[in-house]
Amino acid sequence: MLALLIVSGCSAAIPRSNGRPSSDSTLTVFAAASLKDAFEAIGQEFNSEYPAAKLEFNFAGSQQLAQQLASGAPGDVFASANRSQMDVAIASGRVAVDASRVFAGNRLVVVLPKDGNAGVAELKDLARPGLKIVLADKTVPAGSYALQFLEKAASENSYGASYSEDVRSNIASHEENGRSVLNKVILGEADAGIVYQTDATPLTLAQVAVIEIPVELNVTADYTIAPVVDSPKGPLAQEFVSYVLSPGGQQTLQDYGFLPAQPAPP
Repeated sequence: MLALLIVSGCSAAIPRSNGRPSSDSTLTVFAAASLKDAFEAIGQEFNSEYPAAKLEFNFAGSQQLAQQLASGAPGDVFASANRSQMDVAIASGRVAVDASRVFAGNRLVVVLPKDGNAGVAELKDLARPGLKIVLADKTVPAGSYALQFLEKAASENSYGASYSEDVRSNIASHEENGRSVLNKVILGEADAGIVYQTDATPLTLAQVAVIEIPVELNVTADYTIAPVVDSPKGPLAQEFVSYVLSPGGQQTLQDYGFLPAQPAPP
């Protein structure tokens, strides 16, 4: 009888139907803040296949999410805006070494208040003294990528060797993620900010102007996703990851401005 109870209990932990994981559970997805709109749309699509599944999203900076997982916060899926924070989750034992997959890419743009009068018309203008520029904190992917862009530009003769230092001297604040940078620009609390191109949605374009960053100076963000190893809903978590990687999930991500997933380097 004891053996029967143990077997019965194990089969009840992850119910299945027709060989597929049951959808009568809540799935907690830790996802980079820049994924909010796209993942909410993907969540609705996923629910059409698993109508009883309840998705709960925890959107924040990837560094903050990785720290939460490392501290033992319960979660089922982690989607990071860069590889390094996924590596933090792997190092903490919450994600298996070979489980993460690149599922999307992103690039940077400069955003300005729509009615701003600071006279910023091109990238070189960001180095002009007296501007108020806002970046995401360097500990989160959006901020780290922005600093990499500045270093790249400083290596170009047309920008000058002091370009990165000059722009950084204009930084008025560091925000917790790219969405917070965008909000500061929309509110007119900054003359310019550097955010992901996916932040410049049709809705926000009514409130901000955009300066494109050339591909040779830009930084491509690799977004990675993986199920959490100790999730009690492992099969369902893997199904969500698989959907994000599927043609349907990839199309939704591209509809929201993300770049197609690129294979990991050898």
